Amino acid sequence: MQTNRIAHVAALVGEPARTAMLMALMDGRALTARELADVAGITPATASRHLGLLVEAQLLHVAHQGRHRYHRLASPEVARVLEGLMQLAAPPRDAVPRRLAVGPRDAALRMARTCYDHLAGRLGVAIAGHLLASGAVVFDGDDTAGHVTDRAGDALRGLGLGAGGALLAGGQGRRPHCRPCLDWSERRMHLAGHLGALICRHCLERGWLLRGTGTRALTITPPGALALRDWLGTARWRDVVDD
Repeated sequence: MQTNRIAHVAALVGEPARTAMLMALMDGRALTARELADVAGITPATASRHLGLLVEAQLLHVAHQGRHRYHRLASPEVARVLEGLMQLAAPPRDAVPRRLAVGPRDAALRMARTCYDHLAGRLGVAIAGHLLASGAVVFDGDDTAGHVTDRAGDALRGLGLGAGGALLAGGQGRRPHCRPCLDWSERRMHLAGHLGALICRHCLERGWLLRGTGTRALTITPPGALALRDWLGTARWRDVVDD
């Protein structure tokens, strides 16, 4: 057993500022160094040094998107270890966890918006989660690429889209069929690529979503709410509409 490695990881996790940052990432979001510094109550420069150690130890993964660097837990195994520690160190009943708000303040932008030509916000994340859970799409372990599976036709039929073969025929060329895209407000992955654009266009053409003037926010119409709720399921739909 690699006792030195175990001791090193335990020491990294055990430092209070690093512990606070790791706990902030337990909900699956990806956060910037500045956001994690706010959670830990330290300066961004100090946070960057701590985060570098956690990345080096393979406890965190860094995703680059535009000029930003987002940090997230490196694997489900890291989350399970942290969850076990949380259970061992159960907080007092009167403890109040510190919440971190990210992304736009506009509630409409947080619920549903366009990200170039695909859906983002809570709706976009819910759609990606539904397709992942049904096995219609698969994201690579580091969330940098993805692919559509032969289950896509069945998963999308309830949305009124065609069979998987016809779906993929329109996605030939340099653009990938599907790609994970880190959501600005939710800090989880939504779906980009040919499939993401197709779903967005389909929802707009059906009148389920309406574009606003001078904003990327999308309004979910009553027919859209019914159709999307039936497709996503009640529990996942609740995540979309409950802020």
